[in-house]
Amino acid sequence: MPSASSRPDGTYERDFRFRVLGNALSSQAALHAEYGGVFPNLAKREHAKALVPLLRETLGQADALDTGDSSCDGLDMLLSREPELLEALTPFLRAHARPDIDCIAVTHGPGLEPALWVGINFAKALASSWNVPLVGVNHMEGHIILSLMNLDGPEHSHNLKIMRVFGMLSELNFPLLSLLISGGHTELVLSRQWLAYERIGETRDDAAGEAFDKVARLMGLPYPGGPEISRLASQARAHDIVADFTFTRPMIKDDNFDFSFSGLKTAVRNQVEKHRQGQGKDQGLSSVLLPRRVLRPEFVMQVAREFEDTVADVLVAKTLRAVDEYGVNTVVVGGGVSANAHIRARLAGALADSGGIQLLIPPPEFATDNALMIALAGYFHAERKEFADPDTLSALGNMRL
Repeated sequence: MPSASSRPDGTYERDFRFRVLGNALSSQAALHAEYGGVFPNLAKREHAKALVPLLRETLGQADALDTGDSSCDGLDMLLSREPELLEALTPFLRAHARPDIDCIAVTHGPGLEPALWVGINFAKALASSWNVPLVGVNHMEGHIILSLMNLDGPEHSHNLKIMRVFGMLSELNFPLLSLLISGGHTELVLSRQWLAYERIGETRDDAAGEAFDKVARLMGLPYPGGPEISRLASQARAHDIVADFTFTRPMIKDDNFDFSFSGLKTAVRNQVEKHRQGQGKDQGLSSVLLPRRVLRPEFVMQVAREFEDTVADVLVAKTLRAVDEYGVNTVVVGGGVSANAHIRARLAGALADSGGIQLLIPPPEFATDNALMIALAGYFHAERKEFADPDTLSALGNMRL
């Protein structure tokens, strides 16, 4: 993997490829569905349970699970607040030798601090045992870096993916605009040079992904709500089902690049309640007596389509205005909501119509949170020798780019 060096204008002199030797994921979505969203204490507990099995799986994929004995000195102190993790990691380290790695990258924000701490303490323990440095990575930067990758396809027996940095020569032109859309974030971030970020817009309340989940919950749809809303909206378009109501596009004409989706959620709630009251009258019942989850399927599809159209309209409009104002050549989209097919298509069409602005967006399977994006971002900081001090590396729930 050759080293990447940058020119004064931020473009890269060399192109190179990343070979992903191991990549494993453990999803907690089904466990949190009961609560209609992420339950912090449950997330922390499941992190502690999943980390050692994931490490074993990843190193096994990479053929790096060698027998031996890694140091466990100081492990009791490093994992004093993670007894379950300590119990699982100690026998693992005593049974396996140090793998051939150069450093460990770990997310230290933003996110739920209890869950972040589990990962940080785990990374500190491994770094200490294997005597390798640590790199602290901003979760949102991980989404940006992964979106700059071009997926080349499977190569060897494990059918793992080969990743290549997209535009390491002159293809990646600055300034670059990143639209980050996830459950906790809706941001527009400007990069005038490599690994430099300037936030020019952000959500003032609910993030786009959070709004998707809350709207789904209002209509009795399962968690996570984003994919379900998208599925129903797609069905509505396929069957030409159009709502006889519209939602206001929040802040779409405001002279800034901020977002707000809380009011949109309220508009959906009002429309749902109005529909329920109408149903109650049809059945001779008051809205109080009508079961909350009883909504006509066609109405649910109408809401899903109009809601998704509203979010897409706002995201596209704000992005295009930022492109124009800052002379942007490349738009990067990242975060879980970037897996939404309708939003992807709307952005692609709008940017093509505006003069062929380059759009970089990850494959849907890599849009949601994953360790690969943290490893990739960590590589570029490790290349700069930007290592973290294990004694001061901490969880920053509200960390900003």
